[in-house]
Amino acid sequence: MNQAMSPTTTLPEARLLEMVFPDHTNHLGTLFGGQALAWMDKAAFIVASRHARRTVVTARSEEVNFRVPVRKGQLAELVARIVRVGHSSMTVEVELTAEDPLTGDRRVCTTGRFVMVALDSNGAPATVPPLPDTAE
Repeated sequence: MNQAMSPTTTLPEARLLEMVFPDHTNHLGTLFGGQALAWMDKAAFIVASRHARRTVVTARSEEVNFRVPVRKGQLAELVARIVRVGHSSMTVEVELTAEDPLTGDRRVCTTGRFVMVALDSNGAPATVPPLPDTAE
């Protein structure tokens, strides 16, 4: 997992890949919503921690949309990008894409937005660096 800067964007990004095993699913064989949220929050935490270089916590999750179910045996790829930085907060958009490992079929299944807050050693909100300049 790395914080990559692609040629088309300079927004900080983190990627996670998870396999959907039976213990991640409900009685219908699809990914538990809570498990999807946990993986999304983890991806948001990683990109925010790497950007801030501080301890971060989740302050809010919002606008989570479950569009298509993720099935047992599929791969779940999570891409988290910081899209806004405040004084101590970072807004992270996370996209979960399911991939059938046998066919390669990919579908965006879940999207969400998380607000992460950086903390200092006393647990108080701490200043975070601005986003890199996206203008070229």
